[in-house]
Amino acid sequence: MTAERIALIGLGGMGRGLAKNMLLNHLDLTVSDLDDSAVSLAKQQGAKVGGTPVQMAKEADVFAVCITTAEAVRALALGPDGALAAMKPGDIFLDHTTVSVEHVDIMRKACEEKGILYAEAPMTRTPIHADRGEVNILFGGSDELLERLRPIFDTYAENIFHVGPAGHAIRLKLIHNYIAFANVATFCEGFALAAKEGLDMTKVIGIISAAGGKSGMMDLYGEMTLRRDFTPHMSLANAQKDVRYYAEWLESAGMPGFMAQSVNQTYALASIMGHADEGCTAVIKPYEEFSGVEAKLPPKNES
Repeated sequence: MTAERIALIGLGGMGRGLAKNMLLNHLDLTVSDLDDSAVSLAKQQGAKVGGTPVQMAKEADVFAVCITTAEAVRALALGPDGALAAMKPGDIFLDHTTVSVEHVDIMRKACEEKGILYAEAPMTRTPIHADRGEVNILFGGSDELLERLRPIFDTYAENIFHVGPAGHAIRLKLIHNYIAFANVATFCEGFALAAKEGLDMTKVIGIISAAGGKSGMMDLYGEMTLRRDFTPHMSLANAQKDVRYYAEWLESAGMPGFMAQSVNQTYALASIMGHADEGCTAVIKPYEEFSGVEAKLPPKNES
């Protein structure tokens, strides 16, 4: 068991599972979230309830964030009233948020100036895996920093991938998420066209998955989509955010981004049309609104 005092801000889909598993392993954890019910649940599981981010940062050895965007992390961390100002040399700023490439460079430099260790650790998999303690962690940083954090990571991660130095983990995470969400946008477009053309929707997934069209994202979300289940295990808003960060990075790297921008705009359209808070496969809904046909399976007793 690690003796580190841990502060965690962010008890959303992923953070809730991280907190639960740290507490099951008797780690010293203080939490905070805008959702009072999430904080209350963590308190029932054994967490201490934190005050302001500055107060939490002052009292922690490891200050962890698992929130929505790079911009939100920097607003919380930087400036004279930010969390970094309250942290001590040798403390760790653990960033589990899926952020931008630019953000990692900004945060790493800001931490180095204060003698704070910046730990870049985006995650893959879903809130279901977080609840089970089975996330994948992509870590960017030194071997020594990883070994210091390993007792914490081991409470909620099935796999810990040491990708390379700081900056490499978020790059690989954004590539992964772009490919994953591009795949979602692609199969949702295909499902919508199949429905419009009157194909037998009970056969669509099976036939696609029997050949080269098979994918992990379709395995996770394909049938849910056709069952009209848009539970936000991964929200459309977060999918768009990740694809946008990827597209911006691609452009800054001097590479053409025709496909990335198409995927970005597909999610942006679905968001503008009111589906941001639904699951990522709600990207199908603009296609359905244009066609006037829902892509769905018949009720189970009719299939």
